[in-house]
Amino acid sequence: MRTLFTYFFLLVLLRVMGKRELGKLSVFDVVISIILAELASLGIENVDKPAMHFLLPMLLIALLEVAAAMISLKSKKFRDVVDGSADMIIENGEIREDAMRRNRMNLDDLMVHLRQKNIKNLADVEFAMLEPTGQMSVFRKRDKEALTKGDLHGPAKQPQSTGVSFSGLPIPLVMDGKIRQEALRKVGKNTFWLKQELRKHGIKDVKQVSFCSIDNRGVLFIDKKDGPRPKS
Repeated sequence: MRTLFTYFFLLVLLRVMGKRELGKLSVFDVVISIILAELASLGIENVDKPAMHFLLPMLLIALLEVAAAMISLKSKKFRDVVDGSADMIIENGEIREDAMRRNRMNLDDLMVHLRQKNIKNLADVEFAMLEPTGQMSVFRKRDKEALTKGDLHGPAKQPQSTGVSFSGLPIPLVMDGKIRQEALRKVGKNTFWLKQELRKHGIKDVKQVSFCSIDNRGVLFIDKKDGPRPKS
């Protein structure tokens, strides 16, 4: 009976904490999973002790996980501390040795990641980013990408550019309604410029923006928060 109760109790806790694929668990998620599994095992084995001695700590850990998830929704700094941040391993076709050393990764490890993405030649890679989950996101060079239906139908209408150009992946300028000053410095712009660009899209307050990024063509992508939309 204790085994059955612990099983369903743990199942409810995991549902409350949210779903994630096993391969996408962060270090923090793995630690939480190990602690819950250990407490559940002790609760089943030690039948001479009250079950609440093990169920209450499990409940407390689940509540802490939910609280941490809520804080993560509001604070990127907290997300970076708990989950870690992505690290660029290959940038503009060049391997960043400092990033390799920082992540204790050798060339054999890098080639394994690339082969898992069906990439045989490192020269075909323009960007490779090591995610907090330990997986690697790989972007091929433009001339090495496969043709799409859009390519066969001819060039599509180009979105309006802000006139900014740089080499690299799209850079998030606004996240959760907060301006990322370090990102603006990377593109050589300031807060005043960003607010002017947002006004062109009918956005008067940065807090109305859930996410805003700029790509190497200078094109802004803007996703507004749920709720009343500002009039354009």
